[in-house]
Amino acid sequence: MFDWLNDASIFGTVVAVVVLLLISAMIAASETAFLAISRPLILSKMNENSASAKRVWKILQEPSKFIGAVLLTNNAVNILASSLMTVAALEIFGENGALYATAAITVLVVIFGEIMPKSVAMAKPNEIAMLFSRFIGVLIVTFYPIVALLQAFVNGIFRIVGFHTVGIVDEETARAELRGAVEMTHSSGAVHKDEKERIGGLLDLRDLQVCDLMVHRKDMTTMDADTPVPELIREILETPHTRIPLFRGNPENIIGILHSKDLLKILAEKDKSEVSIDDIMRRPWYIPNTTPATVQLNQFLTQRNHFAIVVDEYGVLQGLITLEDILEEIVGDIRDEHDTEIPGLRKQPDGSFIVDGKTAIRDLKRRTDWKLPDELYTTVAGLVIHESRTIPERGQSFIFFGIRFEVLERERNHIVKLRLTPVLETFFV
Repeated sequence: MFDWLNDASIFGTVVAVVVLLLISAMIAASETAFLAISRPLILSKMNENSASAKRVWKILQEPSKFIGAVLLTNNAVNILASSLMTVAALEIFGENGALYATAAITVLVVIFGEIMPKSVAMAKPNEIAMLFSRFIGVLIVTFYPIVALLQAFVNGIFRIVGFHTVGIVDEETARAELRGAVEMTHSSGAVHKDEKERIGGLLDLRDLQVCDLMVHRKDMTTMDADTPVPELIREILETPHTRIPLFRGNPENIIGILHSKDLLKILAEKDKSEVSIDDIMRRPWYIPNTTPATVQLNQFLTQRNHFAIVVDEYGVLQGLITLEDILEEIVGDIRDEHDTEIPGLRKQPDGSFIVDGKTAIRDLKRRTDWKLPDELYTTVAGLVIHESRTIPERGQSFIFFGIRFEVLERERNHIVKLRLTPVLETFFV
């Protein structure tokens, strides 16, 4: 039965089939690895001057060449292995050799040329891709003329039927993929909740304008520029802020910004009675309320001014924004020893929350992980008014997005305080 081992031609054919199966396994592993590879990790390896990572990245930049070379080579190798196996089987088993060869080559290709190499590649895609990057590069260069010809033929057919193969990964898709990756790593425990929120805050920043992050004019701390200096000093000591907007006449007529350090410096040189606030206050920096948050962040970082007055298209005061306001959107609440605790969100023993109407929905989501929309409104009061299509009275309650919103206090047309309680939705059939 094993007389064929003494036949050099048959033995050589079998060895050739084994080599071809090995090549098929390498190609299959490479194909799976390059499709499952982590691009950020490859970029990280490139920054460490890894030659194999650079080869992998170059291959990834031309996916059509890679796919064409891999498919062409793998099919050619498998077909050649099948043909050689059939020839050898016919020599050994006679007429039934073709049937035996078909069964044998199918099992061998499926197990050793597909399942095993692809399983290994799925487990370690980055390592396998870098290991075989030189091998794949040789295949691409060797078979490029044939692949280019076949690709041109396929593209011609696609053009005839009106199908376009060029896909563009837009910015939103890339950001969604990044969010998904962060969520996945958070679920696995590799990324903590705080880290996930900071990455999410950085991604969300592109969708926000300064009007979404500013301190509203109703909550601004301002002072009258005509206030006597001794009284002005007392007022400054009572506030945690170092920069104070100054008005004259109308509280919305901001004429300057007083920096406490400038005041201290001049008081070290002159008596209080000799100090003129007009001489030391700084010119206010006005910005439109529609300025993108990312643009304003860059302006804050490039200019020696981290405080801006926000106005609308008519020049009417809307509020103020600082560098800290934007950074807090990314890293969360920043407090120092002079900050005062703002009672805007208080958890109750029954699991509900007493919330100020002006509390930002993003802050509420950070604290509770509730799935609340914040595209059309920025505050909890805004959400209730928008969803209820009315300005609710005290005592009214609504259920939106699995949360019960109960109005506790209202002043004129403003919702001042609410109670928020998670509810379980019950479905009856």
